Amino acid sequence: MNLERFGMDTVTLAGSLETKLAAMRQAGFSQVMLSSADLVAHPGGEQAAIAAVRSSGLRVTGLQVLRDFEGLAGPLHAWKVDVAKAMLALCRAVGAPLLLACSSTSAHASGDPAQLVADLRKLATLAVPLNIRIAYEALSWGRHVSDFAQACELVEQADRANLGVALDSFHLLAAGTPLEALDGIDPQKLFFVQLSDFLWQETRTRDDRIETARHYRVFPGEGAHWERLAELVRRVDAMGYGGDWSFEVFNDDYRSLPPAMVAERARRAAARVASLVPGRSLPLRRRSRCAARA
Repeated sequence: MNLERFGMDTVTLAGSLETKLAAMRQAGFSQVMLSSADLVAHPGGEQAAIAAVRSSGLRVTGLQVLRDFEGLAGPLHAWKVDVAKAMLALCRAVGAPLLLACSSTSAHASGDPAQLVADLRKLATLAVPLNIRIAYEALSWGRHVSDFAQACELVEQADRANLGVALDSFHLLAAGTPLEALDGIDPQKLFFVQLSDFLWQETRTRDDRIETARHYRVFPGEGAHWERLAELVRRVDAMGYGGDWSFEVFNDDYRSLPPAMVAERARRAAARVASLVPGRSLPLRRRSRCAARA
């Protein structure tokens, strides 16, 4: 696996946007997953943030994250459509080819599968004129969609070429999802993979998962789930996935350390993961649960 396919999420590092980008570049990364806050909260304004990204030389893999979009009605739905349009415009401005959207946690969201599919289809349609892809991610504490297979099924039913799924290893590990759930996925519909681990064996409750996800993730090889994480990577590579990999590691201790030190830990993790699949695997032929229809 080529190290150039690895990047970092800015949420992992402390400091200004410029400091984060410089630390990533110095550690040898060539791409970055941005947060919308990197742009809109920049002291110099949005245009200054975009200029910093462009001058860094890092390729932007995507922008995160659109929350609680699907399943709403009336004014709430209209509001979220406006938010989605604004985030898609940010994607276009900074050169992000992908917008990450995570499954809703809203108490106001319907669980009607037909409505969820219709909303995802609408989001993908909004992104078409801007040439942006939507990667839908199942949060392990999502209100109605909390499992990777569920997200895959909705994406398949929505049936839009620019709509796919994002795979976050944390949510699979924390929820105890069998890795066999990855079998049968069309690699063309897997748009993005985010990797992280955590330091204890289980997250017993929804609140445990949220707390761990937001404060205690670590890089692959530093946590308690390296064997399962390694198998996940091998399975994803074996299916023929050719997209980007990123480290989304929310950790309060990392954000208390010098960004260059944390980025170097990420570089070692990238080498560790890449060593699992040194050669390019050939895609396996299998029936897909997340395939694009003709």
